[in-house]
Amino acid sequence: MTPANEIRPFRVDIAQADLEDLRDRLARTRWPDELPGVGWDYGVPRGYLRELAEYWRTAYDWRVHEARLNTFPQFTTEIDGADVHFVHVRSPEPDAVPLIITHGWPGSVLEFLEIIGPLTDPRAHGGDPADAFHVVAPSIPGYGFSGPTRQTHWDYRRVARAWAELMNRLGYRRYGAQGGDWGAGISRELGVIAPGQVIGVHLNGTPTFPTGDPTGLDDLDRARLLTWERHRAQTSGYTAVQATRPQTLAYGLTDSPVGQLAWIVEKFQEWTDSDDVPESAVDRDHMLSNVMLYWLTGTAGSSARLYKESARNWAEAEPSRVPTGMAVFPGDITLPVRAFVERLDNIVHWTEFDRGGHFAAMEQPELLVGDIRRFFRTLTPS
Repeated sequence: MTPANEIRPFRVDIAQADLEDLRDRLARTRWPDELPGVGWDYGVPRGYLRELAEYWRTAYDWRVHEARLNTFPQFTTEIDGADVHFVHVRSPEPDAVPLIITHGWPGSVLEFLEIIGPLTDPRAHGGDPADAFHVVAPSIPGYGFSGPTRQTHWDYRRVARAWAELMNRLGYRRYGAQGGDWGAGISRELGVIAPGQVIGVHLNGTPTFPTGDPTGLDDLDRARLLTWERHRAQTSGYTAVQATRPQTLAYGLTDSPVGQLAWIVEKFQEWTDSDDVPESAVDRDHMLSNVMLYWLTGTAGSSARLYKESARNWAEAEPSRVPTGMAVFPGDITLPVRAFVERLDNIVHWTEFDRGGHFAAMEQPELLVGDIRRFFRTLTPS
């Protein structure tokens, strides 16, 4: 019998039959009708999606991206009844700061492929070796190779507790945390539950609607509050569905690759600093690889369950005394309202960028890496 806390090496090796099944399903897609001239206002335009799906079927090569992911050391371990997949890259610098970075929805560990190298080995990327990190990048339980989950009550707080156990299991006693989207909520919560271990939390974006007394806001905060209100009224339908009926949604997304593609690509278009199509902000193949992780692992439903499980305590965040840094990218849908953030968080670092969006590690990796370095440079792990 293997020990419950065993850490096992992991390598991605998708069966060829699964890739052939995907191509067959894409070729047999049953396409819906569409109103003329509505663009993205009613959802993903059919013409755009048909062209993207055909590219996915005939030109995209999963094996190339599978091989790249496998250049990074990957592992799995069981924590609190869930299988947790994670990338773990130790820096060549002996005094590197351990850093756990967390994705969100509809993201994955693939978001971080461009930043792991500069974070772990700044010397090889034109940086200061004093800024080096040992990087741990887990897949959230229910997502990708950490899914699907087999129990209820896997909310973001339980994920944070699992991350505390993961870092302890890896031998890291003092470390930093970083994330966006759900990764922001999980990273922040990790600082709340383990302030003696977390030296600092760096966030790009905030995972929840701003709540509380709106008085005392400056012009920028008022404008961002209006952006949140527009999001709530016009583009937050995915939240309502995933937070109430994720199982019903799962049937369509798990059976139809085009359905899964549309559900995710819409967010890459709306949440990035893009022009008309998401490929103006993120690489097309990189985006499709992210979609592939959901499709190949059948985790459309289990990833959506994080919304339902977390919905009951979204508005119950506890104050955090851990030093916190915020990187703000203007194309993000979850722009933080600083006055609200500072009521709960110990903000010691705040950067406003002039470009980039929700998927900062994919859109502006150099800017994100630079801000992470600047924030943690002011902190000490001792």
